[in-house]
Amino acid sequence: FGGQSCSLSLTVSPTGSSTTSSATVFPAFTVGNGNTAQIVAAANTFLATLDATQKTAVLLDFTSTKKSVWSNFPISDVTRNGILTGTMTAAQRTAAYNLVAMLCSQYGYEELGKTMVADQYLVDTTKPSWTGGTTNYAIAIFGTPSTTAPWMIQYGGHHMAINATIVGSNNVFTPSLTGAQPTSFTSNGTTVRVWANQTDKGFALVNALTAAQQTKAVLNYTVSDLVLGPGNDGKTIVPEGIKGSDLTAAQQTQLLDLISEWTNIANTAAATAKLAEIKVNIADTYFAWSGPLTAGSVVYFRIQGPTVIIEYSSQQKNAAHIHNMYRDPTNDYGKKLL
Repeated sequence: FGGQSCSLSLTVSPTGSSTTSSATVFPAFTVGNGNTAQIVAAANTFLATLDATQKTAVLLDFTSTKKSVWSNFPISDVTRNGILTGTMTAAQRTAAYNLVAMLCSQYGYEELGKTMVADQYLVDTTKPSWTGGTTNYAIAIFGTPSTTAPWMIQYGGHHMAINATIVGSNNVFTPSLTGAQPTSFTSNGTTVRVWANQTDKGFALVNALTAAQQTKAVLNYTVSDLVLGPGNDGKTIVPEGIKGSDLTAAQQTQLLDLISEWTNIANTAAATAKLAEIKVNIADTYFAWSGPLTAGSVVYFRIQGPTVIIEYSSQQKNAAHIHNMYRDPTNDYGKKLL
């Protein structure tokens, strides 16, 4: 993944027999540093590989209401904007992945690649007739790639919806959805975990709280999935849980580190600016938890501040299936910059 060529052979033996498939995802590219000119160049290189029909499908008006057409479901359940990776030539796929790389940090690039490979693993081992896997991710561009005028890149499929709005030198990654099923699998004898830091750091934070703090943080009702997931643009919820001002300085740092697992998906410039903005408001940022405190349990947690809402939801035992949501109530789709 990321900085090295990714050719992952998936081998499983669920019933004693062996099923093997190869999925090449996200070959080696230099990830982005936030330079808008580089992102524009990558977008134009991708567009230049497309024929007229493909280009018409990929290019949408910046103000189109189709921006909200994204989901955690497979494309068979929710059709995506743009064109699919499986319909592209090798050169087109390479150009598309290069564009994604320009948007991302090394960490983000690797985790998005692992999300896709996990989905391929799911198809190969459990759902062979399902419309999923690495060939069923779509890319679309809203507006015209520009170093000054606003435009947006949308990339996603099952358990992934990256909405990156670019306005001049600014990059905005909200709203974006990530997740995985499975979150852990074995490839070539090596265990691969997807979005592992989000899971581990969430449990670490809730267990770093005192008993009195946990009384505030842990909700007295069960939340089983995303509250502000797909189809909930513009909606608000009342903050719950423990407020950042009730945390120690060390706990606030731990909370900020957990938040960075979402902000750091973006390239360095975008991630640094966003985390600094959130840090200013850390005292007014809430952390809420639903479920047991033991690692591996099915849980939900939410982080909510003036400029950020993060949701994490595990769906099965051992967090084998997770959904994540990352929003900014003031700047989804770059609305504050517009």
